[in-house]
Formats: sequence, structure tokens, C-alpha cells
Amino acid sequence: MSEAQKVADRPSAAPPAAGRVDGFFKIAARGSTFGREIRGGFATFFTMAYILVLNPIILGSAKDKFGHQLDAVQLTTATALVAAVMTIIMGVGGNLPLALAAGLGLNAVVAFQIAPLMSWDDAMGLIVLEGLLICVLVVTGLREAVMHAIPQPLKQAISVGIGLFIAFIGFVDAGFATRIPDAANTTVPVQLGGTGALAGWPILVFCLGVLLTIGLLARKVKGAILISIVTMTVVAIVINSVADIKSWGLTTPKVPDDVVASPDFGLLGHFSLFGAFGETSAITVVLLVFTLVLSDFFDTMGTVVGISAEAGLLDEEGKVPNLGRVLLIDGAAAVAGGAASASSSTSYIESAAGVGEGARTGFANLVTGGLFALALFLTPILTIVPLQAAAPALVAVGFLMMTQVKHIDWDKYEIAIPAFLTIAVMPFTYSITNGIGAGFLAYVLIKTVLGKAKEVHWLLWAASALFLVYFGIDPLEQLLGVK
Repeated sequence: MSEAQKVADRPSAAPPAAGRVDGFFKIAARGSTFGREIRGGFATFFTMAYILVLNPIILGSAKDKFGHQLDAVQLTTATALVAAVMTIIMGVGGNLPLALAAGLGLNAVVAFQIAPLMSWDDAMGLIVLEGLLICVLVVTGLREAVMHAIPQPLKQAISVGIGLFIAFIGFVDAGFATRIPDAANTTVPVQLGGTGALAGWPILVFCLGVLLTIGLLARKVKGAILISIVTMTVVAIVINSVADIKSWGLTTPKVPDDVVASPDFGLLGHFSLFGAFGETSAITVVLLVFTLVLSDFFDTMGTVVGISAEAGLLDEEGKVPNLGRVLLIDGAAAVAGGAASASSSTSYIESAAGVGEGARTGFANLVTGGLFALALFLTPILTIVPLQAAAPALVAVGFLMMTQVKHIDWDKYEIAIPAFLTIAVMPFTYSITNGIGAGFLAYVLIKTVLGKAKEVHWLLWAASALFLVYFGIDPLEQLLGVK
């Protein structure tokens, strides 16, 4: 063989720049590739891009104590900006495929529970306080210590519960499952479709999307989730152009008239750190901040563990890599969200869609964050993906996360019962935090009645005590005269 042939047969070396990027993010070391990371970044963005529409709707529909409402365009800008910046920071600093944006549930608390008691500036100031408190918990090591104190089977149960939860979110977002109105006088909370049956083109798009996604996954096609999202978006655009459809929900799949939209940064910096104490009682402020901190604390814990477990990044002891930095960045995201008037930002479980595409590092976050940054100017283009086209990804990822249930010892009741409650309560109450709380309380109780209380880490005792307060917040408020 000639020397020229030997040279030609050698594996081509990666360009120096690509090699440095690979080394920094550990892409090859984690069994990933640039292609998988890029696909994962796109998939995560498209499954959570709805927040660009939903967050302005939730916050913009509420009035503060003085009757003021936030501007929808400014809210869209703030939402996209915080998501872009904090997702990129998480990618570079935490090196996890974990995107961040305004937290659903938390934004509803801000809009409908906090804002009516004070001004918007005061309400956002409480979000900043919440984020600062979480950062303090991280710096002191308490937040990381709590995560390490959780038994491995409970961590696996958290991941499984999140899988069912996000699958349920997918079914609900697409309209495949809907809440039965209270006026129906039935104890059945949800039903098939809007009337007990599947009807309409949007539902068909979702059903076809689920079939396409699971078919591609079964065939182990690279980019299965992203291919499904893009394909069904195109199908939805075509259907919308030829059929008479009353509503697709939050996002209508149609080619926009304008490609570029100017961002409006008018809400940035509009917060009052301690203004809430002048508008309502100190007890009320403390309870509100406590609720925000506890919810954000354990929602993030569940999400970080679930995403890391699904990506295969937990070590033998079930620990998350770079956990301290990851949690500190998540706390900083809450501060940034409040400072920008976008509500508390937190880690998104929809990141599992990117993991399902093969993302294993923070490089995927550069793609997701870049798309959010692009959304500041190209919102009309990047928000044409209807929920019916994106939701099949959540259903598919729910299945992938569900497979971890096999690692739980179901014959050992002292762990099986808490694991079951963790898994069941999450989708049934539409809350990761509630599921974790139910699991913690059950674990501590069962260990105690079995005479094994000493086996429970003291931090789990403390967390369980906080959850007792969390679940009993209403009678506590009444007892303290807050209500």
C-alpha cells in the first residue's frame, strides 16, 4: 500500500475548533455526536416553544392590585430573552441538556394569587427574593445535600412519575384528553376529546403524529422525534389552509404574513425587592415566598434527576454531574425571570424530548437557547408549530422515561409504596412537587412504623416536615388569620 493510500485510509482528524468544543462539553465521552446534540436542541425548543405564547397569556390576562396589566408583546420578549440567556448559561456552566424558561404553575401563582395583593413590580420582586433564597440554599450546600439524601429507588420513581406526567401533558395539550366541565355533574375528571369522542382535524394531526413518532422510534430512526414534529407541522399547515377549522388552540399553523417582529424590552428591570411588605402583611409575604421556594426547589430536583437519569448521566450512587452548578444556575434563572417580569424561570421537563433525540451535553442547550434568542426577532416563524404537532414528542418521551420502572424493587413495600405514590400523584395532581412530597412522606412514615426511623436521612425528615406545611398551607393560613 502506498503512503498516499495509507494517509487516505486514516480517520480524518476533527478540526481543532470542533475538537475543543467536543472536549469542553464531553460530547464523545458521553456517547453523543454533534448531530445528536443539534437535533436534541431543536426538539427541546419545539416542544417548549409554546411558553412564548402561553406565558404572556397567563401573565397578561391578570390584573394587579391597582388594575394594571402587563403588555403581551413585552412579555413575549421577556420570556424569550430569559429562556435564551439562562438556557445557554446552563449549557455552558452545567453541561446538561436542560433548558430553562418561565415555569408553568409558578406563573399562575404570580398572576392569580400574588399580583391581586400588590403591584406587578412587587410581585416580581417576590420572585427575585425566591430565586435569591434558592441560591443561598445552593451555596450552603443544603439543596445538593437534599438531593443526595434521596434513596436511589425514589429517584427512579421520580423519573417514572415525570414520564407519566409529561405524557399526560401531551395528551391534554393536544386535546386528546380534556377536563369534563363541572356542570356535567360527573365524578370522572377527564374524557376522550372534547365531547367524549375524537373529532376535528387538529386531533387527527396529533394521532398521526403519535403513530409516526412511535413507528420511527420502533425502527430506531435517527431524529425520530424531530422528524415527527417537523412533518406534522407541515401537515398541519396544509390542513389549515384547505379546511375550515375553528381553533387549533394557542398556536395556529399557518405561514405568517411577517417574518420579522421587533422585540420590546420595556419590562426589564421593573421589580421592587421589598415592596410587597408595604402592600400586605409580613406573614402573607413569608407564606407566599415559602410556597414559591418549595415548589421551585422540588420541581427542579425532580426535573434534574429525571432528565439526568434518562440521559444515563447519573453515577453509580445516583448523583447528577455538576449538580452544584446546575442548581445555582437554576436559582439564578428564577432571579432573572423576576427581574425581567417574566415570572420565575426554571428547568423544563420538556428537555426530555431533546434527550430522546440523543442529546447528552450542554451543547444542545446552545441550539435551544440560540433558537429562543432568534425567537426575539422571528417569533412569527418559530411559533407556527401547533401543540398537536409537538405533543406526540411528550407522549413518546413519557414511554422512554417509564422504562426505568423496572429498576424499582416492587416486592419491598417500604420503597415500593412511596415509589408508587410518587409516580401516581404527579400526573393525577398535575404537579411534580406534589408527587415528590407524597413519596417523601410515605417513605418516612413506613420506615418509622417498621422501626427503621434511623435509616432515614435527617434531611428527608426536614423535607417531609416542610411538605406537611406545604400540603396543609390552607388550614395553616386560616389558623394564622391570613385568610
